[in-house]
Amino acid sequence: MLNRTDLRGQVPTAAELRATLPRAEYDVDAALHHVRPVVEAVRDRGVEAVLSYTEKFDKVRPASVRVPRERLTKALAELDPAVRAALEESITRARKVHAEQRRTDVTTTVVEGGTVTEKWVPVERVGLYAPGGLAVYPSTVVMNVVPAQIAGVGSLVVCSPPQAAFDGLPHPTILAAAELLGVDEVWAAGGAQAVALLAYGGTDTDGAELAPVDIVTGPGNIYLTAAKRLLRGLIGIDAEAGPTEIAILADETADPVHVAADLISQAEHDPLAASVLVTTSTELADAVDKELVNRVAATKHTERVAEALAGKQSGIILVSTVDDGLRVVDAYAAEHLEIQTADARAVAARVRNAGAIFVGAYAPVSLGDYCAGSNHVLPTGGFARHSSGLSVQSFLKGIHVVDYTEDALREVAGRVVALADAEDLPAHGEAVTARFGGSVR
Repeated sequence: MLNRTDLRGQVPTAAELRATLPRAEYDVDAALHHVRPVVEAVRDRGVEAVLSYTEKFDKVRPASVRVPRERLTKALAELDPAVRAALEESITRARKVHAEQRRTDVTTTVVEGGTVTEKWVPVERVGLYAPGGLAVYPSTVVMNVVPAQIAGVGSLVVCSPPQAAFDGLPHPTILAAAELLGVDEVWAAGGAQAVALLAYGGTDTDGAELAPVDIVTGPGNIYLTAAKRLLRGLIGIDAEAGPTEIAILADETADPVHVAADLISQAEHDPLAASVLVTTSTELADAVDKELVNRVAATKHTERVAEALAGKQSGIILVSTVDDGLRVVDAYAAEHLEIQTADARAVAARVRNAGAIFVGAYAPVSLGDYCAGSNHVLPTGGFARHSSGLSVQSFLKGIHVVDYTEDALREVAGRVVALADAEDLPAHGEAVTARFGGSVR
C-alpha cells in the first residue's frame, strides 16, 4: 500500500535526503494571494469583515464574535462526563509537565558593582487558536492554554471557527474545555480572518472591545498559516504549521499491528497527513502493508486515511542499519517520531531532530496527543531541525537588566571607547566619557 524508497547500501548526503524523503506539497506562498485581501479587509473594516467572511466560508453568521459567558458554562454542564474526566486528566498531566519548564530570573555578577540579570516576563495578551475543520480539537485548547497560564500570561483569548450546527458558536467541546481551564474569553472566528482580528483587534457587534493580542499560537489550515506569515512582526507566532506527520523508526522487533495502527492514526487527521516508516526489515514492511489493507478498510475515515497513505508525503524507507535509519529520521525531522526498535531508549537518546519522540511499544503518538503531559503543538515540515514545540518558553520574553555602578563603568570605560572607535561610532564612546568629564584616561 505504501510507496517504498530503498536506501539500503547507500549513504545519501543530508541534501540528497531532504530531496528524496516524502513530504507533502504545501505552498503557503501561493495561499498568500488569497489571504491578503481577507487580512486587509479585517484591518480596514474590523468585525463586519470577519462576519462577512465567516458567512462565506463557514456558512453561518454569528450574532457576535465573543461567545456569551453563559454558553461556556452551559457547554461544560452538558459535556459527556467521560469526556470531561478525560479532559481533566489531560489538563492535570499537562500542568504537571509544563510547571517544570518555567524559567527563573538569573543575576550574574560580571565585576564588583556590575551585574546583568536575565529577567523573564510573560507576554501580556495571547490568542490561542483551536481548529474546527475535519475534526474538533478540545485537546488543542489544553495544549495552548496550559503553558500560557503557567508562563503567567495575564490575558487569554481562545479562537475557534463557528459551527452552523451550533448556532454560530464554536463546537461545545471547545467551549467546555475553555471553561474547564478558566478561560472566559472565546471568539467565534476561524481561518485567516480570525488571525487578522487577533492581530488588529476590533469592536464587537454589541460595542464591546475585542483587544488585539501580542502572540498567536495554534495549528490550522494553509490559509490560517498564510495569515500568520503575513502578520508576523505585528504579532508573534509559534510556527507555520503544515500537515501533521509521523515517522516511525523500527526494526524486526517491532509489532506490525502497532506500526500500522500508528500510521493510520496520523493519516486520520487530513488527506495531506504524512505517515512514514523507516525500517531495517523488509519482513516488517511487508507485514505492515498487509495489516494496513485490513485496518484502512475497517477504520471510520477510510477515504481520508487511504488518500493520506497513498500520497507522496507517505511511504516506507528501507535502510541497512538502525544507524542509517537515525540519519534518515534526523534529516526528515518529524513532528512526531516513534522509536520501535530493540533498546529503543538508547536509540531515542541519539535522535537530534524531532518535535517529540515516543519511545518503545507503549508510547504511541496518540498518548502524546491527549494524556502524556507533553505538548502536541509541534513543528512540522522539517522545522524540527531548528525549532521547538509549544512550551512555557513560547510565552516568555527574556530581558537583560544591566546595573553598573560608577566605579564599575569607569573600570571598563576605556574598552568601550576602543570598540566604539573601531566601529567608527565615536558618539558611543562619548556617551561613556561624558560621565567622567570627557576623559577616561
